[in-house]
Amino acid sequence: MALRTRAGQARAVRRERKRRKAQQPTSPAHLTTPHLCLLRAPKVGLPALPVRGTISVATYNVHRWAGLNGRTRPDPARAGFVISELDADVIGLQEVLRPLQGSDPLIALADALGLHLAFAATRVHKRGELGNAILSRYPISGVAMLDLSYSRLEKRVAVAAQFDIEGSPLSVVTTHLALSDRTRHTQVRSLLDHPQLHAGPTVLLGDMNAWRKCKATRVLEKELETHHNLDWPASFPSARPVLALDRIYARGVNITEVNAHTSQAARRASDHLPVIARIAIQ
Repeated sequence: MALRTRAGQARAVRRERKRRKAQQPTSPAHLTTPHLCLLRAPKVGLPALPVRGTISVATYNVHRWAGLNGRTRPDPARAGFVISELDADVIGLQEVLRPLQGSDPLIALADALGLHLAFAATRVHKRGELGNAILSRYPISGVAMLDLSYSRLEKRVAVAAQFDIEGSPLSVVTTHLALSDRTRHTQVRSLLDHPQLHAGPTVLLGDMNAWRKCKATRVLEKELETHHNLDWPASFPSARPVLALDRIYARGVNITEVNAHTSQAARRASDHLPVIARIAIQ
């Protein structure tokens, strides 16, 4: 009799679970595919700064705001402080987490720093939308997204923003490339063949997952300008960096300096260090 009772209870529990699941609203289609979903100006922008021939650009994988090991509760303030330390003119961010409900830490960060913002979602994370963003001192005159999801296992995008900096056009493209060598090479080829990288002076930056020399990195270094250094600055893992995953390339402008940002705060805020470069505006 007890066995029958327990079996009946188990069936009732399963029925209740199915009923609740059926009542849950399905996600809108745009939440399950890469999409451009945010473009905004800050509430109070920063005053225009003299360019003097160069600007600073940076790339930073913020690791879903989850700190060094990714196991702690998301705390955007940690990475936000590092971004304020960079004091860069344009910053490309990867692995940005935006909750589906409640306050948006990305918007709060952009407003606190007085920066313009563009964001594209790559996929839905269990805690919200995960994607790439561009923050800028300069107004964004145009924005586009390129879907680089050539693998069923990894959804990836590139976000491109256009700027007019004292009469000089500039595009900045930020991306987070795949772990697979073959997919990463396909993504690089798509980026290099895209009209956005041929429309004028362009900076391509992001987490290239270039943990070793491969076909993708050889193509990038052959077709784009790199930097003055003999070696790329190591940026991963942040506590003791040995791999140069985060890189900055250019076409039509010169990279005069590139370095990893190695502050104490940066070593704890994410598993990646930011990389920052000086770009000579023609």
